[in-house]
Amino acid sequence: MRLPIVSAVALLAAAAVVPAAQAASKAKRPKAAATVAAPAGPKASDWRTPAPDTVMVIDSTKGRILVELIPEVAPAHVARLQELTREGVYDRRTFFRVIDQFMAQTGDPEDTGQGASTKPNLKAEFTFRRDRTLPLVVAASPAGSEVGLLKSLPVVSQGMSWSAMTSDKKVAAWGTYCPGVLGMARDDAPDSANSQFFLMRQPYPSLDKRYTAFGRVISGLEVVRAIKTGEPVADPQDEMTKVRLLADIPEAERPKVRVIDPNSPWFRGQIAAVRRAKGADFSVCDLDVPVSVQ
Repeated sequence: MRLPIVSAVALLAAAAVVPAAQAASKAKRPKAAATVAAPAGPKASDWRTPAPDTVMVIDSTKGRILVELIPEVAPAHVARLQELTREGVYDRRTFFRVIDQFMAQTGDPEDTGQGASTKPNLKAEFTFRRDRTLPLVVAASPAGSEVGLLKSLPVVSQGMSWSAMTSDKKVAAWGTYCPGVLGMARDDAPDSANSQFFLMRQPYPSLDKRYTAFGRVISGLEVVRAIKTGEPVADPQDEMTKVRLLADIPEAERPKVRVIDPNSPWFRGQIAAVRRAKGADFSVCDLDVPVSVQ
């Protein structure tokens, strides 16, 4: 709200016609506090509805976790999790390696950390190529790079200006490991990911470009942080009791999920507010993407 401004000339003119005693009495009265309007919340148009086949609904012994998959950054990895989820491979899988201030790992059919599905290993998708059509919402541009959000996923990218010097007119980008980010586990070989994945409990950017990041927890990060820790976890272990894609849940019991569009005017205002508050310490991990689950 913009408050009206009264000019000094008007104030002097008013004071000239007020008796001195009355003016003195008025001067002793405390000024009323200015009313500042509360920030407006997001409008209906500020929300987006994720594609139901890109939302994993993980029911666990600690509660429900919703993970949004981002096929734009790692299509083969997204397809693998969709396939294994629909085959029921992830049902009753334990969180066998959980490290506080780091991550929770699961997805091994043997529940030991040594197993894999019967499908071939995946080629690494540590980075992806970004052009100007990709809807990355840039929050900051430090040292010639760009950081922001692609849907719910925090992303680091080369500055788009570099595209003028590349043969495909694209630049390299990658998901960065903020809290809630989904990553694919692997052996020492880069192309050895198969079925195991992990969910970040805290930020850990040293994993960037070393493990494929391709999704993020949009609801239930507190559940991820409540999973029993251990390396390996001692019995009893927490587990994923049932894992489904939102698209495969019967309509009558399917949760209605909306996520704030990072390109919306409301969220762009939130980005600006967080940047002002954090100053030089700003990180893309400081941006929380609101979600509505009903």
